[in-house]
Amino acid sequence: MKKHFSSLAFYFAVITACLLLLTRNLHAHGYAGERFFPATLTTDDPFVADELSLPTFSTIVTPDGGGTRETEFSIDIAKEIFPHFGVEIGESMITTKTVGEKAQTGLGNMEIGAKYQFVTNAKHELIVSAGFDAEIGGTGTLRAGADSFSTWTPTLYFGKGMGDLPNCVSFLKPFAVTGTIGMALPSRGYNQSIDVEGGEGELDVEANSDTMQYGFALQYSLIYLQQHVKDLGIREPFNRLIPLVEFNFEQPLDRGNQGLVTGTINPGILWSGKSFQLGIEAIIPMNSRTGNNVGVIAQVHFYLDDLLPAVFGHPIFGGKQ
Repeated sequence: MKKHFSSLAFYFAVITACLLLLTRNLHAHGYAGERFFPATLTTDDPFVADELSLPTFSTIVTPDGGGTRETEFSIDIAKEIFPHFGVEIGESMITTKTVGEKAQTGLGNMEIGAKYQFVTNAKHELIVSAGFDAEIGGTGTLRAGADSFSTWTPTLYFGKGMGDLPNCVSFLKPFAVTGTIGMALPSRGYNQSIDVEGGEGELDVEANSDTMQYGFALQYSLIYLQQHVKDLGIREPFNRLIPLVEFNFEQPLDRGNQGLVTGTINPGILWSGKSFQLGIEAIIPMNSRTGNNVGVIAQVHFYLDDLLPAVFGHPIFGGKQ
């Protein structure tokens, strides 16, 4: 396990060092007009920004093998390369423990992504982006559950604040919704293996379906309430809270798995400071295919443009020098 953590730390030390050498100046993140969109924990952000999640921790019992606890520590860093276009890279350490079996620990597959923010409407507090995520098969540890095949996911991202509602419903203005919709496309349609039991080999075939992935987060910002609707005198640190509920769903579309939808409902709360954010949510399975136990996810998220304004917060190419 120590070797895995050392490798993980080395990868991200190199990535961070490279970004520090290449970036400079200040550029605000996660804003559309007066609306600040926080980084959500289980649905990806609609904006392009310089940010670091270190770590994101989650644990939940899945129905695999009669009950498997999956615990994950992950790191993710994102950087704006051109104006409104950014890339991100992530890695995770996963421990799985199935009932009656020894725990397995290893790296998850490396994840990379790119995103282009093509709509930013300040008046209507609207952000729309398009991009893709890729999980690179074979870069993780198979015994810990990492797939040997890659998965590519073109995705549409959106964020909409309700600050343009009429003043007669002003206390609804702090509401906002963000969300994603994407199509996960595996590089291999089926996995084949030989299951040897009782001295005889039996071919085991597992389908890897094309899967629609969609989700959204409904949030109510006390920051927006205090600053742009009415100052109710809420004191620190409570005036920085953002209660929210996230919904995540996966719907297989082919290879015999049609209709086997899985998903979670994740109520929680965020606290957003000047240079970092803290968040925690429950993970509630929506059906027995997803699981029967409530899990938890927590994250420490850094706004690199505010934390290190001399080196982060501006695109590498095409920005002000």
